[in-house]
Amino acid sequence: MEFDIRDISLAEKGKKRIEWASQSMAVLKSIRNHFAEVKPLKGVRISACLHVTTETAFLVQTLKDGGADVRLCASNPLSTQDDVAASLVHYDGIPVFAIKGEDRDTYYRHIHQTLEHRPQITMDDGADLVSTLHSERTELLDAVIGGTEETTTGVIRLRSMAEKGVLRYPIIAVNDADTKHLFDNRYGTGQSTIDGIIRATNRLIAGSVFVVCGYGWCGRGVAMRARGMGARVVVTEVDPIRALEAVMDGYEVMPIADAARIGDFFCTLTGDINVIRKEHFEVMKDGAIVCNSGHFNVELDLDGLASIAGNRREIRDFVEEFELKDGRRIYVLAEGRLVNLAAAEGHPSSVMDMSFANQALCVEYLVNNGSSLDKKVYSVPREIDKRIAVLKLSSMGIRIDTLTEEQEKYLQSWEMGT
Repeated sequence: MEFDIRDISLAEKGKKRIEWASQSMAVLKSIRNHFAEVKPLKGVRISACLHVTTETAFLVQTLKDGGADVRLCASNPLSTQDDVAASLVHYDGIPVFAIKGEDRDTYYRHIHQTLEHRPQITMDDGADLVSTLHSERTELLDAVIGGTEETTTGVIRLRSMAEKGVLRYPIIAVNDADTKHLFDNRYGTGQSTIDGIIRATNRLIAGSVFVVCGYGWCGRGVAMRARGMGARVVVTEVDPIRALEAVMDGYEVMPIADAARIGDFFCTLTGDINVIRKEHFEVMKDGAIVCNSGHFNVELDLDGLASIAGNRREIRDFVEEFELKDGRRIYVLAEGRLVNLAAAEGHPSSVMDMSFANQALCVEYLVNNGSSLDKKVYSVPREIDKRIAVLKLSSMGIRIDTLTEEQEKYLQSWEMGT
């Protein structure tokens, strides 16, 4: 079996960690049991470009139990958990191509290796695999039935492809599911980002000025958690509606040019390029800590920072010190990559349970319906979203009301008024 990982001897440790994560993934576990029984993915070739974590491992095992032939590579050079990669290769016989800290050339070589078995389904997190397939491996496109996309950044890229008429097969935007972005993006990113910052720095959040760049669902989550730990939270935004919402939620809102002067911590979560730029680094206070929790490291203008720094060094794991020419020091975490996955372990498994349940069920949906879909980006079917919510509530021991016959009739009528 072809694979490329750091160290196969890490497999036992990875297996135990996957087992630990799976204990909080009751929804995906029920789907896995169903898949193992009916084999809805029998013989389907899946190429997955995802963060190689314990939760992803449980998803990949679920797909394999459903009969799929799966290959997996990393969707970020720093997000791989090497023991998990080893476990999937050793115990599950799944070809994995991922090494934490791999360089750019290795990263894209791994994507190509993941595509070698001519996928019928793609699973992506950031759309690097899909863009590679469309630009460099076009000979493989005819075999593809459809794909799924996990994150906001990838959905933006794929919608751009669809609008320009270059997308060659249908893709379901898993990120758009309510059971994904309302929970994974907000509660998962909120907790795991703060976790990554604390693990990397061991600095106190309470009493600090914490600047959150972007008030989408991920930004909301980080702002909420930083405030909960005692920080004075400042939000920067370009969208007037989101900015207004941040104000109404009780946060200070100002331009990044103003926030740069007062912040102790900075975290970007926008999905756009050069959110914090050279001119912002130039006015930051000594000791400012800067990180990114958006999908790509382009949110920080690291070249601009390097151009004004006299010296730079790694002062501790995942912390690089840039000393400016006047002696001020700025600290960048995890090379500007996803701090929650590079310096910590990513989202808690209980929230990834819903995200990856969406992935599994959307793959099944594509196998059954992909040939009849147009070449565009689709939202997750509402029935899948609601099914996952019902399963999650059930796993938590929570019951809810159902509409009476009278209530259903009232909601469907126009005749009944006051």
